[in-house]
Amino acid sequence: MKVIVTCGPSFEPIDEVRRLTNFSTGELGALLAEQLGAAGHEVFCLKGSGATHPGPAPGPGCLVRRFDTNDDLLALLREISSAHGIGAVFHVAALCDYRVATVRDDAGNACQSPKIASRSGALTLQLEPATKVINELRPLFPRSLLVGWKYELAGTRDEALAKARGQLIEARTDLCVLNGRAAGDGFSVCGAGDAVSQWPTKTALCGELVRLLPG
Repeated sequence: MKVIVTCGPSFEPIDEVRRLTNFSTGELGALLAEQLGAAGHEVFCLKGSGATHPGPAPGPGCLVRRFDTNDDLLALLREISSAHGIGAVFHVAALCDYRVATVRDDAGNACQSPKIASRSGALTLQLEPATKVINELRPLFPRSLLVGWKYELAGTRDEALAKARGQLIEARTDLCVLNGRAAGDGFSVCGAGDAVSQWPTKTALCGELVRLLPG
Protein backbone atom coordinates (compact mmCIF):
# COMPACT_ATOMS: atom_id res chain seq x y z
CA MET A 1 0.00 0.00 0.00
CA LYS A 2 1.14 3.56 -0.70
CA VAL A 3 1.07 5.70 2.43
CA ILE A 4 2.04 9.22 3.47
CA VAL A 5 3.67 10.18 6.76
CA THR A 6 4.12 13.85 7.62
CA CYS A 7 6.62 14.62 10.37
CA GLY A 8 8.66 17.35 12.01
CA PRO A 9 7.83 21.03 12.41
CA SER A 10 6.79 23.63 9.90
CA PHE A 11 7.85 27.25 10.21
CA GLU A 12 6.35 30.58 9.23
CA PRO A 13 8.75 33.45 8.41
CA ILE A 14 9.00 36.72 10.34
CA ASP A 15 11.57 37.97 7.85
CA GLU A 16 14.06 36.11 5.67
CA VAL A 17 16.23 35.03 8.64
CA ARG A 18 13.75 34.73 11.55
CA ARG A 19 10.80 32.42 11.94
CA LEU A 20 7.97 31.06 14.10
CA THR A 21 8.08 27.32 14.64
CA ASN A 22 7.15 24.46 16.99
CA PHE A 23 9.20 22.12 19.16
CA SER A 24 9.34 18.88 17.18
CA THR A 25 12.25 16.61 16.30
CA GLY A 26 10.35 14.49 13.77
CA GLU A 27 11.31 11.31 15.65
CA LEU A 28 7.84 9.78 15.95
CA GLY A 29 6.97 10.27 12.28
CA ALA A 30 10.37 8.96 11.20
CA LEU A 31 9.92 5.84 13.35
CA LEU A 32 6.46 5.26 11.89
CA ALA A 33 7.76 5.69 8.34
CA GLU A 34 10.53 3.16 9.01
CA GLN A 35 8.11 0.60 10.47
CA LEU A 36 5.69 1.05 7.56
CA GLY A 37 8.53 0.56 5.09
CA ALA A 38 9.73 -2.55 6.91
CA ALA A 39 6.18 -3.95 6.64
CA GLY A 40 6.34 -3.64 2.85
CA HIS A 41 4.45 -0.40 2.31
CA GLU A 42 5.59 2.30 -0.10
CA VAL A 43 6.12 5.40 2.05
CA PHE A 44 6.12 9.06 1.11
CA CYS A 45 7.69 10.78 4.13
CA LEU A 46 7.07 14.53 4.08
CA LYS A 47 9.51 15.95 6.62
CA GLY A 48 9.81 19.49 7.98
CA SER A 49 13.16 21.07 7.17
CA GLY A 50 13.56 21.97 10.86
CA ALA A 51 13.40 18.34 12.03
CA THR A 52 16.54 17.29 13.88
CA HIS A 53 15.95 13.53 13.90
CA PRO A 54 18.03 11.95 11.11
CA GLY A 55 15.49 9.31 10.02
CA PRO A 56 13.93 7.83 8.10
CA ALA A 57 16.64 6.51 5.82
CA PRO A 58 15.58 7.09 2.21
CA GLY A 59 15.49 4.01 0.03
CA PRO A 60 13.44 2.13 -2.56
CA GLY A 61 10.47 1.89 -0.19
CA CYS A 62 10.71 5.37 1.34
CA LEU A 63 10.79 8.65 -0.54
CA VAL A 64 11.63 11.65 1.69
CA ARG A 65 10.48 15.11 0.62
CA ARG A 66 11.14 18.30 2.61
CA PHE A 67 8.77 21.18 3.40
CA ASP A 68 9.09 24.52 5.17
CA THR A 69 5.70 26.16 5.72
CA ASN A 70 2.19 24.76 6.09
CA ASP A 71 1.44 25.85 2.53
CA ASP A 72 4.56 24.04 1.27
CA LEU A 73 3.32 20.83 2.87
CA LEU A 74 -0.15 21.27 1.41
CA ALA A 75 1.36 21.73 -2.06
CA LEU A 76 3.28 18.45 -1.68
CA LEU A 77 0.14 16.64 -0.54
CA ARG A 78 -1.77 17.94 -3.54
CA GLU A 79 1.01 16.84 -5.88
CA ILE A 80 1.10 13.32 -4.45
CA SER A 81 -2.70 12.96 -4.31
CA SER A 82 -2.96 13.68 -8.03
CA ALA A 83 -0.28 11.21 -9.06
CA HIS A 84 -0.64 8.26 -6.68
CA GLY A 85 -3.35 6.08 -5.15
CA ILE A 86 -2.74 6.68 -1.45
CA GLY A 87 -4.21 4.17 0.99
CA ALA A 88 -3.43 6.00 4.25
CA VAL A 89 -2.17 9.34 5.53
CA PHE A 90 -0.55 9.63 8.96
CA HIS A 91 -0.43 13.35 9.75
CA VAL A 92 2.18 13.47 12.52
CA ALA A 93 3.75 16.84 11.64
CA ALA A 94 3.69 19.64 14.23
CA LEU A 95 2.45 22.53 12.13
CA CYS A 96 2.20 26.22 12.97
CA ASP A 97 -1.20 27.46 14.10
CA TYR A 98 -0.32 31.06 13.19
CA ARG A 99 1.67 32.97 10.62
CA VAL A 100 2.89 36.57 10.60
CA ALA A 101 0.51 39.05 8.97
CA THR A 102 2.48 42.25 9.72
CA VAL A 103 5.51 43.40 11.68
CA ARG A 104 5.48 47.00 12.98
CA ASP A 105 7.98 49.14 14.87
CA ASP A 106 7.30 51.38 17.88
CA ALA A 107 5.99 54.13 15.61
CA GLY A 108 3.50 51.76 13.96
CA ASN A 109 5.41 51.61 10.68
CA ALA A 110 5.45 48.33 8.79
CA CYS A 111 8.84 46.58 8.76
CA GLN A 112 9.43 45.15 5.31
CA SER A 113 13.19 44.64 5.30
CA PRO A 114 14.39 41.14 4.36
CA LYS A 115 16.34 41.27 7.67
CA ILE A 116 14.80 43.56 10.26
CA ALA A 117 17.59 45.48 12.01
CA SER A 118 18.25 44.49 15.63
CA ARG A 119 18.33 48.24 16.47
CA SER A 120 14.70 48.66 15.41
CA GLY A 121 13.60 48.54 19.04
CA ALA A 122 10.44 46.82 20.19
CA LEU A 123 8.40 45.19 17.44
CA THR A 124 4.75 44.24 17.28
CA LEU A 125 3.82 41.11 15.36
CA GLN A 126 0.26 40.66 14.20
CA LEU A 127 -0.49 36.97 13.75
CA GLU A 128 -3.22 35.37 11.68
CA PRO A 129 -4.30 31.73 11.46
CA ALA A 130 -2.03 29.62 9.28
CA THR A 131 -3.38 27.13 6.75
CA LYS A 132 -5.09 24.24 8.58
CA VAL A 133 -3.65 21.34 6.60
CA ILE A 134 -5.55 18.58 8.41
CA ASN A 135 -8.86 20.02 7.21
CA GLU A 136 -7.67 19.64 3.59
CA LEU A 137 -6.84 15.93 3.85
CA ARG A 138 -10.30 14.41 3.36
CA PRO A 139 -11.00 16.34 0.12
CA LEU A 140 -7.58 15.29 -1.20
CA PHE A 141 -7.79 11.66 -0.06
CA PRO A 142 -11.52 10.83 0.05
CA ARG A 143 -11.10 7.05 0.36
CA SER A 144 -7.90 6.87 2.41
CA LEU A 145 -7.44 6.04 6.08
CA LEU A 146 -6.67 9.37 7.73
CA VAL A 147 -4.92 9.56 11.11
CA GLY A 148 -4.43 12.91 12.82
CA TRP A 149 -2.54 13.93 15.96
CA LYS A 150 -3.51 16.11 18.93
CA TYR A 151 -0.98 17.40 21.48
CA GLU A 152 -2.57 18.87 24.60
CA LEU A 153 -0.87 20.40 27.64
CA ALA A 154 -3.60 22.18 29.62
CA GLY A 155 -6.77 20.81 31.18
CA THR A 156 -7.95 17.37 32.20
CA ARG A 157 -7.69 14.09 30.30
CA ASP A 158 -11.43 14.16 29.61
CA GLU A 159 -11.08 17.65 28.11
CA ALA A 160 -8.16 16.48 25.98
CA LEU A 161 -10.16 13.49 24.75
CA ALA A 162 -13.05 15.81 23.88
CA LYS A 163 -10.69 17.89 21.74
CA ALA A 164 -9.42 14.76 19.99
CA ARG A 165 -12.99 13.71 19.19
CA GLY A 166 -13.68 17.22 17.97
CA GLN A 167 -10.81 16.87 15.51
CA LEU A 168 -12.30 13.61 14.20
CA ILE A 169 -15.55 15.42 13.43
CA GLU A 170 -14.11 18.66 12.08
CA ALA A 171 -11.39 17.15 9.88
CA ARG A 172 -13.33 13.96 9.03
CA THR A 173 -10.37 11.80 9.99
CA ASP A 174 -10.69 8.14 11.00
CA LEU A 175 -8.41 8.18 14.04
CA CYS A 176 -6.76 10.76 16.29
CA VAL A 177 -3.61 10.04 18.28
CA LEU A 178 -3.63 12.07 21.51
CA ASN A 179 -0.63 12.81 23.72
CA GLY A 180 0.82 15.55 25.89
CA ARG A 181 0.65 16.40 29.60
CA ALA A 182 -3.15 16.80 29.64
CA ALA A 183 -3.61 13.37 28.04
CA GLY A 184 -1.47 11.52 30.60
CA ASP A 185 1.26 8.97 29.96
CA GLY A 186 1.78 7.35 26.58
CA PHE A 187 -0.49 7.74 23.57
CA SER A 188 -4.26 7.39 23.25
CA VAL A 189 -5.74 6.36 19.89
CA CYS A 190 -9.27 7.71 19.58
CA GLY A 191 -11.71 6.31 17.04
CA ALA A 192 -15.42 6.49 16.34
CA GLY A 193 -17.70 6.93 19.31
CA ASP A 194 -15.95 6.39 22.64
CA ALA A 195 -13.35 3.94 21.36
CA VAL A 196 -9.93 4.65 22.90
CA SER A 197 -6.87 2.40 23.05
CA GLN A 198 -3.72 3.17 25.02
CA TRP A 199 -0.09 2.61 23.97
CA PRO A 200 2.82 3.26 26.35
CA THR A 201 5.66 4.08 23.94
CA LYS A 202 6.31 5.47 20.48
CA THR A 203 7.44 2.05 19.27
CA ALA A 204 4.28 0.35 20.53
CA LEU A 205 2.08 3.05 18.99
CA CYS A 206 3.79 2.76 15.61
CA GLY A 207 3.45 -1.02 15.69
CA GLU A 208 -0.30 -0.69 16.26
CA LEU A 209 -0.71 1.85 13.44
CA VAL A 210 1.17 -0.43 11.05
CA ARG A 211 -1.10 -3.34 12.02
CA LEU A 212 -4.14 -1.28 10.95
CA LEU A 213 -3.08 -1.64 7.31
CA PRO A 214 -3.22 -4.78 5.20
CA GLY A 215 0.24 -6.14 4.45
